[in-house]
Amino acid sequence: MSSLHNRVPQPIDDFEGWLAAFSQPTVALELLTLVGCVLLAWALVRALRQAVGRDERSVFFGRKDIDGVLFPLLLLCLGFGARAVLDRYINIAVLDLAVPVLLALVAIRTGVKVLQIAFSQARWVRALEQTISWMAWLAMVLWVSGVLPALLNVLDQISWKVGNSHLSVRNIIEGLLTAGVVMIITLWMSAGIEARLLRSATGGELSLRKALSNATRALLLFVGLIVALSAVGIDLTALSVLGGALGVGIGLGLQKLAANYVSGFVILTERNLRIGDFVKVENFEGVITEINARYTVVRSQTGRESIVPNEMLLSTRVENLSLADAVVAQSTQVLVAFDSDARQVMDLLKAAALAQPRVLKDPSPSVQLSQFAAEGLEFTLVYWMNDLPNGQGNLRSDVNLAVLQTLRAHSMVIPQAARVNPAPGSVNQAFLV
Repeated sequence: MSSLHNRVPQPIDDFEGWLAAFSQPTVALELLTLVGCVLLAWALVRALRQAVGRDERSVFFGRKDIDGVLFPLLLLCLGFGARAVLDRYINIAVLDLAVPVLLALVAIRTGVKVLQIAFSQARWVRALEQTISWMAWLAMVLWVSGVLPALLNVLDQISWKVGNSHLSVRNIIEGLLTAGVVMIITLWMSAGIEARLLRSATGGELSLRKALSNATRALLLFVGLIVALSAVGIDLTALSVLGGALGVGIGLGLQKLAANYVSGFVILTERNLRIGDFVKVENFEGVITEINARYTVVRSQTGRESIVPNEMLLSTRVENLSLADAVVAQSTQVLVAFDSDARQVMDLLKAAALAQPRVLKDPSPSVQLSQFAAEGLEFTLVYWMNDLPNGQGNLRSDVNLAVLQTLRAHSMVIPQAARVNPAPGSVNQAFLV
């Protein structure tokens, strides 16, 4: 019976050792135990996945039952437990090899899945995933073959003095690995918080939650960076000089950039501008599709996108047609001859507007006899819409065409000389001449 401290995976030092270990009659029992652990881990993952739902973006669950961190993690725990039990009765060979392999697989799956979720659009993620895989498998091979302890001792002897501390190649490698683990955990936590905050959020709530998500990720990455630098052995007191220089640089040369970032945070927290709002910035109209830390993307109805610095959204006049109410009014002015029946004209104009599906029934279109112009009677038709992203000019054109056809069908005379004056206080007016 082996002692307790020998229950961890032991390296196999030479080829003869491999042959001798795998020639034991108990290898079949270990293989059956490993297969049982695989089936049990698969069943547990399948049951948990059906219980919590299928989330392909989850780190624990992937597109398939075994495509995630949970399957190799459960298999590692089951394999390690089975090894601890069998180690009391037989000499272990297969499970000694399986445990480090599963440990490397857990490390690879965790790093790859977290990077895929945190940086889904980055092109360099693929190369970093391959680097993590190669490093994990290389460390596993060195561990199993017994080379890793000797290699670490050699690297520990390559050292030098930096100030009052001694550094070695082994310390640097271990510090970098620790820093990598800390950053992976930080990205994992921030991705989970972001997914929970942005779940089923729309409009102004989406903007606020996005601001909280960005602030949380920045805070976690900052804390992770501090911990990673400490793990590498960098004296953090030396960063105070760098922080002072960075503050001077922001105050002098990076004023606009800093102003844009601060403005972006203000926009997201105040929620005066939200994703989905229809706005007009200077002479550009469109829907806000993105609110980033430095700039905001406004997409027009023609498909063009305008990248607006966030500072401009706070320092210049911005018309938000969706902030208070989604209902927007349009108006058109019509001139008819003096001998026309005013009441009939008003009824015809209202009916022409109501015939358009996008014109709201409540509030109902209204028609007023604006004034007695030199050429005839001037009427103003006002109607409302609540689907601004579908366009304004197309609805205005449909209403004008319907008005023109209705007046001609009832032999209403439209004077040749028409005066085009916008009605005061109207929004995006159109005039029929």
